[in-house]
Order: sequence, then structure tokens, then C-alpha cells
Amino acid sequence: MPGTGGVLDPDGALERLAAWKGRIDKLAADTRAMSERLEQLRVTATDSNGLTEVTVDSQGVLVDLRLGQRIQRVAPDVVARTIMDTVRDARRQLADRSREIIDDTVGTGSAAGRAIAERVERQLRDADPIGDGSDYQHSGW
Repeated sequence: MPGTGGVLDPDGALERLAAWKGRIDKLAADTRAMSERLEQLRVTATDSNGLTEVTVDSQGVLVDLRLGQRIQRVAPDVVARTIMDTVRDARRQLADRSREIIDDTVGTGSAAGRAIAERVERQLRDADPIGDGSDYQHSGW
């Protein structure tokens, strides 16, 4: 029967195809927007004692490190541990902000959004910020 949307309804098939294409086009645009926003993301974190300030890029890579004057009065192992902790904090903040961007663009309700969010979580929260520093122990020089 014409107009019922069945297999033999060319108009209904064209409408479904147009709707599907519209959803795909929107997903592609949202994915591009997400990618651009994530790529530009940087996070700067400072430790509570003001010894260090670190900046990580969108991949969680340390791109800037600033040391405060107070480091001269603190043991080197404390400075090193503080740097590592501050990088981890920056990466956690980056993961949170990345999640917000994913939610705002593609959404985490979709399978693609969930997969992207899970990958970002693993990359930024679970991995050690610098090499294998989870086992970092300052042994002096």
C-alpha cells in the first residue's frame, strides 16, 4: 500500500534515508567540533604550597613547568614528588574538562561518545603522567 512506509513505499524509504543522512551529518559536525575543542584544551594546575605550576596539553603531556622561589627551601625529593602530583592533578582536571566537551558535543549517551569518553579516561586518569613515574623514587644523584 502506498504511503504506509513499507518496503514497497519509495517515498517512505526516501524520507528514512534523508532522516538517517541528517543524523549522520549532525554527528559528523558534532564530532568535528568536539575534536577541535579537545585539541585546543590545556590545563594549568598549581600545588597547594605554591612550589610548582604545570601545564598539560590536550594529550596530558607536560608542556610547561614553573617553579616557585620556595623550592630553594624544600628538599629535592619533595619538589620532585610535588611536580609529579601536580601533573597528575592537571591530568585529572583535563579528563574532567574533556568529559564536559564530549558531553556538550557528541554526548555520552551514544556509543561513540561513551567510547571516546572511556578512551580519554584511560589515557588521562589511569596512565602515569611522565613515563613510569608511578614507581618514582628519588634516589639522589
